[in-house]
Formats: sequence, C-alpha cells, structure tokens
Amino acid sequence: MAFDTTDVILSLVKIAIVLAMMLQVTPIMAWVERRGSALMQDRPGPNRVGPFGLFQAFADALKFILKEDIIPARAHKWLYTLAPAIGLLPALTTIAVVPWGRPFLLAEREVGGRILFEGGRWFVPVVADVSVGILVVFALASFSVYGITTAGWASNNKYSLFGGIRASAQMISYELALTLAAVSVLLATGSLKLTDVVWHQTGTFVLFDTLRLPAWNVLSPSMWLSFIVFVVAAFAETNRLPFDFAEADAELVAGYHTEYSSMKFALFFMAEYMAMASMSAVIATLYLGGWDIPWYNEPPTFLGFLLSALFFVAKVGFLLFFFVWIRWTIPRLKYDILMRLGWKVFLPMAFVNILLVAGFIAMRWI
Repeated sequence: MAFDTTDVILSLVKIAIVLAMMLQVTPIMAWVERRGSALMQDRPGPNRVGPFGLFQAFADALKFILKEDIIPARAHKWLYTLAPAIGLLPALTTIAVVPWGRPFLLAEREVGGRILFEGGRWFVPVVADVSVGILVVFALASFSVYGITTAGWASNNKYSLFGGIRASAQMISYELALTLAAVSVLLATGSLKLTDVVWHQTGTFVLFDTLRLPAWNVLSPSMWLSFIVFVVAAFAETNRLPFDFAEADAELVAGYHTEYSSMKFALFFMAEYMAMASMSAVIATLYLGGWDIPWYNEPPTFLGFLLSALFFVAKVGFLLFFFVWIRWTIPRLKYDILMRLGWKVFLPMAFVNILLVAGFIAMRWI
C-alpha cells in the first residue's frame, strides 16, 4: 500500500482538533459547575479571579502544578502513580470514534506548484471511522474502572478501597443496561458504525399527517425507553450524582482519590469531566442525531461542515449542563437502591425495549 501523506496530515489535523476540544472541557466545565451550582443555590460562586470568576480554573490548575506531590508510605508506589493515567486514557480516547461534523469534499487545488487533494478528497470528521465504533466506545468506557479500582487498592486506605470496590460493582451493574440500551439503536440502524447511526437519523418523519419532526432516535416512539436507560446508565458509568458512590464524600471522605494530591488528583479531576464529554457525545450521536441540523439539509461543503460541527458541540454542551443540573438537584441514593435499580429496573427495561424495536422492525414500522 502506497504511503499517502495527505491522509496522514488530515488524520493529524483531526486528532489535534479533538484533543484541543477535550483539553478545554475541564476548565470550562469546572467554571460551569461552580457558577451553575451557585445559581441554583442562590449564591455568587467564584467571582474574584477574573471577570465572573472565569480565570478560577486556571488558578486551580496552577495550584495543582505547584502543590507538593505526596505518596503514602505504605502505598504501592508504581500502581499508585499509574492509576490516574489509566483513568484518564479511556476518557480521552473514547471520543476518537464519534463523528462530530458532516463530511465535506476538499476540492483539488494547486499550492506552490504542488497539487493538493488530487481528484478531490473527502474529509470525514471522525478520528477513526471504524466499522465497530460502538464496540470501541463500550470497551474503552469499561476500561476506565480499572484506574479507579487500582487507585483504591494501591492507596492502602480503607476508604479508597471501598470506593474502588463500589466502582467495580457499579460498572458491572450498569454496563449491561448501557450496552443493551444501545442495541435498540443498532437494530434500527443495521450497523455498528457510528457514522451510519448519524446518517440514519438525518431527514424528517411526519407525525399525525401534519407535524414534521427530525428523524432523531429520541423522537421515535420505540426509542424512549432506550434513551432513558442509556442516560441513567451514563450517569452511573461516569460516577456522577446521584451515582457517585465511588467518591461519596459523606461516607468515604473522597473515596478512591482520598490519598491523591497535586497533578495526580488533577488527572482524576480531568478524567471525570472528559468522561462526561465523551458520554455526552455518544448520547448525542445515538439519540440526538449527532451533527444533524433539524429541518436543514447540510451541503457537503466546508460551511455545511462548520454549521453541523457547531450544532454537535451545542448538543454536547446541553448534555453537559444536564449532568451538572442533575448533580445539584437530586441527592445521592442509597447503595442498595443503586444496585436494585440496575438489576431489577433498568436491565429489564433495556430487554423490553429490544423486543419492542425488533417488533417494530418486523412490522416494517422502522
């Protein structure tokens, strides 16, 4: 196979764009979480460092960098040091298989006597457009719990260990519901490829012979159960309230990262928000049409790509705010309720929805 420099450059450009966006998630969401929670609780929130406290996240980053890095005397030093990186890697790489814009055609042009994009070249806004994209998402998402469990065990702290064990049990319970909820979408699409899932949701459908709605899965009568199960399971997978049992400040001090400080703690902090962003992107792709703009046929041009990418970012931003909204609205559940919900409520709901979608497909209603 001939080495294609253009493909390599385009791939590097995609990686740079995605990496830059993901690195911006933590400072932005840290500010949104603090100011948003303050607004909900009728208090100012951070408002000293910069206008409206916008530079507070950068002050925190500087504090993490300058803070002393302490390793407990009886901790397993290698695993204790490695655990934050294990937790960050899946959160940072899951987004690689998610399409974030409409493909467009790069026209052939001549620059400095050299022909670029010879014969025209399609720019597909996804880092890795693999045929089993959703399986990559689930594989990487389930891998993230290893970082939490490793941190809990390696810290040689009982509270940290309890947090790691809780995270493992929680992941096992809700991973099944998360996967089965997505099966309904994959059945309707007929593909495991996330770009195909988005294309399946483009266009519109007519309701009651008059109302024309976007063909997004969330608006399909057969996908409501799937959407609810997937979103709730996403909260459990990302360890967000009301499912933050791995941290549980009131019970376990800070759970799996009780013994962490400095940049090691910052990596866990980054991993949580990046996991939220990745899961929000997956939800937007599976149920909210991905980059699709409602009632608008995006042209295969750079302008169409830019508009679709902005709409995709807006959908992800809305879901991220929803994560914050739920955190400061619903209290933490009891642990037995968490396990009961996972096994006795959401898992059966996911099974029922698969049968419902299969029946709709057999009747040719989808």
